[in-house]
Amino acid sequence: MSVSDREQLRLDFLASAGLGDAVRAPLPGDASTRRYERLTPTTGPTLMLMDQAPAAESQPCDPRWTPEQRHAAGWNAVARLSAGRIEAFAAVAAHLKSLGLSAPEIPALDAANGLALLEDFGDDLFARVIEDGADETPLYLAAIEALAVLHEAGAPPETLHGPGGDWPLLTYDETALQGGADLFVDWLPKLDGRVSVDDAAIADWRTAWAPIVASGAAGASVMAHRDYHAENLIWLPQRDGPARVGMIDFQDAVRAHPSWDMHSLLQDARRDVSPALEAEALDRYFALRPGVDRVAFMADYAGLAALNEARIIGIFARLIARDGKPRYRQFLPRMWRHLNTNLDQPALAPVARWFDRHVPAEVRA
Repeated sequence: MSVSDREQLRLDFLASAGLGDAVRAPLPGDASTRRYERLTPTTGPTLMLMDQAPAAESQPCDPRWTPEQRHAAGWNAVARLSAGRIEAFAAVAAHLKSLGLSAPEIPALDAANGLALLEDFGDDLFARVIEDGADETPLYLAAIEALAVLHEAGAPPETLHGPGGDWPLLTYDETALQGGADLFVDWLPKLDGRVSVDDAAIADWRTAWAPIVASGAAGASVMAHRDYHAENLIWLPQRDGPARVGMIDFQDAVRAHPSWDMHSLLQDARRDVSPALEAEALDRYFALRPGVDRVAFMADYAGLAALNEARIIGIFARLIARDGKPRYRQFLPRMWRHLNTNLDQPALAPVARWFDRHVPAEVRA
Protein backbone atom coordinates (compact mmCIF):
# COMPACT_ATOMS: atom_id res chain seq x y z
CA MET A 1 0.00 0.00 0.00
CA SER A 2 1.31 3.42 -0.96
CA VAL A 3 1.83 6.25 1.51
CA SER A 4 -1.05 8.16 -0.05
CA ASP A 5 -3.37 5.14 0.21
CA ARG A 6 -2.48 4.72 3.87
CA GLU A 7 -3.18 8.40 4.48
CA GLN A 8 -6.58 8.04 2.83
CA LEU A 9 -7.40 5.19 5.19
CA ARG A 10 -6.52 7.46 8.11
CA LEU A 11 -8.66 10.27 6.76
CA ASP A 12 -11.62 7.96 6.19
CA PHE A 13 -11.26 6.47 9.68
CA LEU A 14 -11.12 9.89 11.32
CA ALA A 15 -14.10 11.10 9.32
CA SER A 16 -16.15 8.06 10.34
CA ALA A 17 -15.34 8.84 13.98
CA GLY A 18 -16.45 12.45 13.58
CA LEU A 19 -12.89 13.75 13.73
CA GLY A 20 -12.39 14.86 10.16
CA ASP A 21 -11.67 18.40 11.35
CA ALA A 22 -9.31 17.45 14.19
CA VAL A 23 -5.85 18.98 14.21
CA ARG A 24 -3.26 16.21 13.80
CA ALA A 25 0.19 16.32 15.40
CA PRO A 26 2.53 13.34 14.78
CA LEU A 27 4.51 12.07 17.76
CA PRO A 28 8.17 11.07 17.54
CA GLY A 29 8.72 7.47 16.44
CA ASP A 30 10.49 4.64 18.26
CA ALA A 31 12.06 1.36 17.18
CA SER A 32 8.73 -0.14 16.09
CA THR A 33 6.60 0.08 12.94
CA ARG A 34 3.81 1.94 14.75
CA ARG A 35 3.11 5.62 14.51
CA TYR A 36 1.00 7.89 16.71
CA GLU A 37 -0.70 11.24 16.25
CA ARG A 38 -2.29 13.47 18.86
CA LEU A 39 -5.69 14.66 17.70
CA THR A 40 -7.22 17.92 18.88
CA PRO A 41 -10.93 17.98 17.97
CA THR A 42 -12.94 21.16 17.64
CA THR A 43 -14.67 20.14 20.88
CA GLY A 44 -13.84 17.62 23.56
CA PRO A 45 -10.60 16.15 24.88
CA THR A 46 -7.56 15.29 22.80
CA LEU A 47 -7.21 11.73 21.55
CA MET A 48 -4.44 9.55 20.14
CA LEU A 49 -4.49 7.92 16.72
CA MET A 50 -2.63 4.61 16.77
CA ASP A 51 -1.56 3.49 13.31
CA GLN A 52 -0.08 0.04 12.73
CA ALA A 53 -0.42 -1.36 9.21
CA PRO A 54 -1.16 -5.11 9.62
CA ALA A 55 1.20 -6.06 6.78
CA ALA A 56 4.15 -4.05 8.12
CA GLU A 57 5.66 -7.03 9.98
CA SER A 58 5.90 -10.81 9.73
CA GLN A 59 2.96 -12.83 11.01
CA PRO A 60 2.30 -13.26 14.73
CA CYS A 61 2.56 -16.73 16.21
CA ASP A 62 -0.19 -19.25 15.59
CA PRO A 63 -0.73 -21.01 18.96
CA ARG A 64 -0.59 -24.39 17.17
CA TRP A 65 2.84 -23.91 15.61
CA THR A 66 5.80 -26.05 16.63
CA PRO A 67 9.16 -24.41 17.42
CA GLU A 68 10.33 -25.38 13.93
CA GLN A 69 7.31 -23.74 12.32
CA ARG A 70 7.84 -20.64 14.42
CA HIS A 71 11.46 -20.30 13.33
CA ALA A 72 10.38 -20.74 9.71
CA ALA A 73 7.67 -18.08 10.08
CA GLY A 74 9.96 -15.34 11.39
CA TRP A 75 10.94 -13.44 14.48
CA ASN A 76 7.45 -12.43 15.62
CA ALA A 77 6.48 -16.09 15.77
CA VAL A 78 9.69 -17.12 17.57
CA ALA A 79 9.35 -14.43 20.22
CA ARG A 80 5.57 -14.56 20.33
CA LEU A 81 5.22 -10.89 19.49
CA SER A 82 1.87 -9.53 18.32
CA ALA A 83 3.25 -7.98 15.10
CA GLY A 84 1.71 -4.78 16.42
CA ARG A 85 -1.84 -5.98 15.80
CA ILE A 86 -4.47 -3.50 16.93
CA GLU A 87 -6.74 -6.30 18.12
CA ALA A 88 -3.98 -7.49 20.47
CA PHE A 89 -3.69 -4.02 22.01
CA ALA A 90 -7.46 -3.76 22.41
CA ALA A 91 -7.82 -7.19 24.03
CA VAL A 92 -4.97 -6.61 26.50
CA ALA A 93 -6.38 -3.16 27.32
CA ALA A 94 -9.76 -4.69 28.11
CA HIS A 95 -8.18 -7.23 30.48
CA LEU A 96 -6.11 -4.59 32.28
CA LYS A 97 -9.15 -2.36 32.73
CA SER A 98 -11.18 -5.30 34.07
CA LEU A 99 -8.67 -5.43 36.94
CA GLY A 100 -9.02 -1.72 37.72
CA LEU A 101 -5.73 -0.79 36.06
CA SER A 102 -5.29 2.13 33.69
CA ALA A 103 -5.15 1.25 30.01
CA PRO A 104 -6.50 3.69 27.43
CA GLU A 105 -10.16 3.67 26.49
CA ILE A 106 -10.65 2.87 22.79
CA PRO A 107 -13.59 4.88 21.39
CA ALA A 108 -13.10 3.71 17.79
CA LEU A 109 -11.29 0.82 16.15
CA ASP A 110 -10.58 -0.53 12.66
CA ALA A 111 -8.62 -3.70 13.35
CA ALA A 112 -8.58 -4.82 9.71
CA ASN A 113 -6.69 -1.69 8.71
CA GLY A 114 -4.66 -1.28 11.91
CA LEU A 115 -6.17 1.95 13.19
CA ALA A 116 -7.50 2.89 16.62
CA LEU A 117 -8.51 5.96 18.55
CA LEU A 118 -7.16 5.94 22.09
CA GLU A 119 -7.76 7.93 25.23
CA ASP A 120 -4.93 10.45 25.57
CA PHE A 121 -3.08 9.90 28.85
CA GLY A 122 -0.93 12.98 28.20
CA ASP A 123 2.84 13.38 28.12
CA ASP A 124 3.76 12.67 31.74
CA LEU A 125 5.85 9.59 31.13
CA PHE A 126 7.52 8.46 34.34
CA ALA A 127 10.93 9.21 32.81
CA ARG A 128 9.97 12.78 31.87
CA VAL A 129 8.25 13.55 35.19
CA ILE A 130 11.34 12.38 37.07
CA GLU A 131 13.62 14.40 34.78
CA ASP A 132 11.51 17.44 35.65
CA GLY A 133 12.28 16.99 39.33
CA ALA A 134 9.58 14.69 40.75
CA ASP A 135 10.52 12.23 43.48
CA GLU A 136 10.87 8.92 41.66
CA THR A 137 10.09 6.71 44.64
CA PRO A 138 6.27 7.18 44.72
CA LEU A 139 6.08 6.55 40.98
CA TYR A 140 8.08 3.33 41.13
CA LEU A 141 6.17 2.06 44.15
CA ALA A 142 2.89 2.77 42.37
CA ALA A 143 4.18 0.80 39.38
CA ILE A 144 4.99 -2.09 41.73
CA GLU A 145 1.50 -1.88 43.23
CA ALA A 146 0.00 -2.13 39.74
CA LEU A 147 2.08 -5.24 39.05
CA ALA A 148 0.96 -6.76 42.33
CA VAL A 149 -2.67 -6.28 41.28
CA LEU A 150 -1.95 -7.91 37.93
CA HIS A 151 -0.15 -10.82 39.57
CA GLU A 152 -2.66 -11.36 42.37
CA ALA A 153 -5.33 -11.77 39.70
CA GLY A 154 -3.76 -15.14 39.01
CA ALA A 155 -3.43 -16.99 35.75
CA PRO A 156 -4.94 -14.92 32.94
CA PRO A 157 -7.31 -16.48 30.40
CA GLU A 158 -5.82 -18.20 27.38
CA THR A 159 -7.97 -16.03 25.13
CA LEU A 160 -8.53 -12.33 25.73
CA HIS A 161 -11.63 -10.58 24.47
CA GLY A 162 -11.63 -7.01 23.20
CA PRO A 163 -13.47 -4.68 20.83
CA GLY A 164 -11.24 -5.79 17.95
CA GLY A 165 -11.99 -9.48 18.53
CA ASP A 166 -10.38 -12.30 20.45
CA TRP A 167 -6.62 -12.57 20.92
CA PRO A 168 -4.61 -15.54 22.27
CA LEU A 169 -2.45 -14.82 25.30
CA LEU A 170 0.54 -17.05 24.55
CA THR A 171 3.18 -18.26 26.98
CA TYR A 172 6.67 -16.80 26.99
CA ASP A 173 8.04 -20.29 26.53
CA GLU A 174 11.43 -21.93 26.00
CA THR A 175 11.51 -21.08 22.30
CA ALA A 176 10.80 -17.41 22.94
CA LEU A 177 13.18 -17.11 25.89
CA GLN A 178 16.09 -18.87 24.18
CA GLY A 179 15.39 -17.03 20.94
CA GLY A 180 15.70 -13.76 22.83
CA ALA A 181 18.97 -14.78 24.44
CA ASP A 182 20.33 -15.88 21.06
CA LEU A 183 20.06 -12.32 19.74
CA PHE A 184 23.23 -11.67 21.72
CA VAL A 185 25.34 -14.24 19.86
CA ASP A 186 23.65 -13.36 16.57
CA TRP A 187 24.34 -9.63 16.67
CA LEU A 188 27.04 -8.58 19.12
CA PRO A 189 29.83 -10.11 16.98
CA LYS A 190 28.52 -8.08 14.03
CA LEU A 191 28.85 -4.90 16.08
CA ASP A 192 32.10 -5.60 17.92
CA GLY A 193 34.92 -7.49 16.21
CA ARG A 194 36.46 -8.37 19.58
CA VAL A 195 33.65 -10.90 20.07
CA SER A 196 33.73 -14.07 18.00
CA VAL A 197 31.62 -17.20 18.47
CA ASP A 198 31.59 -20.47 16.52
CA ASP A 199 29.05 -23.28 16.49
CA ALA A 200 30.59 -24.90 19.56
CA ALA A 201 30.41 -21.63 21.51
CA ILE A 202 26.77 -21.20 20.53
CA ALA A 203 25.98 -24.74 21.68
CA ASP A 204 27.69 -24.00 25.01
CA TRP A 205 25.73 -20.73 25.24
CA ARG A 206 22.42 -22.56 25.00
CA THR A 207 23.49 -25.21 27.47
CA ALA A 208 24.48 -22.54 30.00
CA TRP A 209 21.12 -20.79 29.71
CA ALA A 210 19.02 -23.98 29.67
CA PRO A 211 18.16 -24.08 33.42
CA ILE A 212 17.16 -20.42 33.42
CA VAL A 213 15.06 -20.83 30.28
CA ALA A 214 13.34 -23.87 31.77
CA SER A 215 12.61 -22.09 35.05
CA GLY A 216 11.28 -19.02 33.27
CA ALA A 217 8.92 -21.08 31.13
CA ALA A 218 7.77 -23.24 34.04
CA GLY A 219 7.04 -20.14 36.13
CA ALA A 220 4.95 -18.43 33.45
CA SER A 221 1.84 -17.80 35.51
CA VAL A 222 0.76 -14.16 35.11
CA MET A 223 0.16 -11.66 32.37
CA ALA A 224 3.35 -9.74 31.61
CA HIS A 225 3.17 -6.33 29.95
CA ARG A 226 6.58 -7.27 28.53
CA ASP A 227 7.86 -3.72 28.05
CA TYR A 228 7.19 -2.30 31.50
CA HIS A 229 9.53 0.61 32.13
CA ALA A 230 9.64 4.34 32.71
CA GLU A 231 9.21 5.25 29.03
CA ASN A 232 5.97 3.24 28.77
CA LEU A 233 4.27 4.28 32.00
CA ILE A 234 2.37 7.57 32.31
CA TRP A 235 1.76 9.25 35.66
CA LEU A 236 -1.94 9.90 36.31
CA PRO A 237 -1.92 11.47 39.79
CA GLN A 238 -5.61 12.39 39.61
CA ARG A 239 -6.47 8.70 39.85
CA ASP A 240 -6.21 6.46 42.90
CA GLY A 241 -3.76 3.75 43.93
CA PRO A 242 -2.40 1.50 41.17
CA ALA A 243 -4.67 3.22 38.63
CA ARG A 244 -2.26 6.18 38.80
CA VAL A 245 -0.01 4.14 36.50
CA GLY A 246 -1.14 4.64 32.91
CA MET A 247 0.00 1.71 30.78
CA ILE A 248 0.75 1.87 27.07
CA ASP A 249 2.62 -0.23 24.50
CA PHE A 250 1.41 -3.55 25.93
CA GLN A 251 0.28 -5.25 22.70
CA ASP A 252 3.01 -7.89 23.05
CA ALA A 253 1.72 -9.10 26.43
CA VAL A 254 2.22 -12.78 27.20
CA ARG A 255 1.80 -15.23 30.03
CA ALA A 256 5.21 -15.07 31.73
CA HIS A 257 7.11 -15.38 34.97
CA PRO A 258 6.01 -12.63 37.40
CA SER A 259 9.60 -11.38 37.70
CA TRP A 260 9.71 -10.36 34.02
CA ASP A 261 8.03 -6.97 34.33
CA MET A 262 9.78 -6.40 37.66
CA HIS A 263 13.30 -6.49 36.26
CA SER A 264 12.22 -4.59 33.14
CA LEU A 265 11.17 -1.77 35.46
CA LEU A 266 13.95 -1.95 38.04
CA GLN A 267 16.91 -2.80 35.77
CA ASP A 268 15.89 -0.40 33.03
CA ALA A 269 17.87 -0.11 29.81
CA ARG A 270 17.27 3.63 29.42
CA ARG A 271 17.65 5.13 32.87
CA ASP A 272 19.43 4.35 36.11
CA VAL A 273 17.43 2.96 39.02
CA SER A 274 19.47 3.03 42.22
CA PRO A 275 20.09 -0.23 44.11
CA ALA A 276 18.32 1.35 47.08
CA LEU A 277 15.18 2.06 45.07
CA GLU A 278 15.27 -1.40 43.50
CA ALA A 279 15.49 -2.92 47.00
CA GLU A 280 12.64 -0.75 48.32
CA ALA A 281 10.46 -1.62 45.33
CA LEU A 282 11.11 -5.34 45.80
CA ASP A 283 10.28 -5.05 49.50
CA ARG A 284 6.97 -3.40 48.59
CA TYR A 285 6.15 -6.17 46.14
CA PHE A 286 6.76 -8.94 48.65
CA ALA A 287 4.79 -7.06 51.31
CA LEU A 288 1.84 -6.93 48.89
CA ARG A 289 2.24 -10.62 48.00
CA PRO A 290 3.22 -12.31 51.27
CA GLY A 291 2.53 -15.78 49.93
CA VAL A 292 5.38 -15.57 47.41
CA ASP A 293 8.59 -17.49 48.16
CA ARG A 294 11.04 -14.60 48.08
CA VAL A 295 14.21 -16.70 47.82
CA ALA A 296 12.95 -18.72 44.86
CA PHE A 297 11.49 -15.62 43.22
CA MET A 298 14.74 -13.69 43.48
CA ALA A 299 16.75 -16.56 42.02
CA ASP A 300 14.49 -16.47 38.96
CA TYR A 301 14.56 -12.68 38.98
CA ALA A 302 18.36 -12.61 38.63
CA GLY A 303 18.47 -15.33 36.00
CA LEU A 304 15.72 -13.90 33.81
CA ALA A 305 17.04 -10.36 34.25
CA ALA A 306 20.43 -11.53 32.98
CA LEU A 307 18.78 -13.27 30.03
CA ASN A 308 16.75 -10.17 29.25
CA GLU A 309 19.86 -8.00 29.42
CA ALA A 310 21.68 -10.28 26.99
CA ARG A 311 18.62 -10.09 24.74
CA ILE A 312 18.52 -6.29 24.88
CA ILE A 313 22.25 -6.01 24.17
CA GLY A 314 21.60 -8.12 21.09
CA ILE A 315 18.69 -5.91 20.05
CA PHE A 316 20.72 -2.73 20.52
CA ALA A 317 23.61 -4.28 18.56
CA ARG A 318 21.19 -5.06 15.74
CA LEU A 319 19.73 -1.55 15.78
CA ILE A 320 23.23 -0.07 15.55
CA ALA A 321 24.88 -2.50 13.14
CA ARG A 322 22.01 -3.32 10.81
CA ASP A 323 19.61 -0.40 11.11
CA GLY A 324 22.08 2.47 11.41
CA LYS A 325 20.73 3.79 14.73
CA PRO A 326 23.87 4.72 16.69
CA ARG A 327 21.93 6.39 19.52
CA TYR A 328 21.34 2.96 21.04
CA ARG A 329 25.06 2.68 21.77
CA GLN A 330 24.60 5.00 24.75
CA PHE A 331 22.50 2.36 26.52
CA LEU A 332 25.03 -0.48 26.25
CA PRO A 333 27.20 0.40 29.30
CA ARG A 334 24.16 0.39 31.56
CA MET A 335 23.04 -3.00 30.24
CA TRP A 336 26.52 -4.43 30.79
CA ARG A 337 26.46 -3.17 34.39
CA HIS A 338 23.14 -4.87 35.03
CA LEU A 339 24.28 -8.08 33.37
CA ASN A 340 27.61 -8.19 35.18
CA THR A 341 25.87 -7.72 38.53
CA ASN A 342 23.44 -10.57 37.87
CA LEU A 343 26.21 -12.87 36.66
CA ASP A 344 27.67 -12.75 40.18
CA GLN A 345 24.78 -14.92 41.40
CA PRO A 346 25.92 -18.53 42.04
CA ALA A 347 23.13 -20.03 39.92
CA LEU A 348 24.46 -18.10 36.93
CA ALA A 349 28.01 -19.45 37.22
CA PRO A 350 27.81 -21.45 33.94
CA VAL A 351 26.69 -18.35 32.07
CA ALA A 352 29.39 -16.25 33.75
CA ARG A 353 32.04 -18.76 32.70
CA TRP A 354 30.79 -18.57 29.11
CA PHE A 355 31.18 -14.78 29.15
CA ASP A 356 34.66 -15.09 30.63
CA ARG A 357 35.68 -17.38 27.78
CA HIS A 358 34.08 -15.55 24.86
CA VAL A 359 33.54 -11.87 25.69
CA PRO A 360 36.64 -9.86 26.64
CA ALA A 361 36.37 -7.84 29.83
CA GLU A 362 36.88 -4.56 27.94
CA VAL A 363 33.75 -5.28 25.89
CA ARG A 364 31.69 -5.76 29.03
CA ALA A 365 32.38 -2.33 30.49
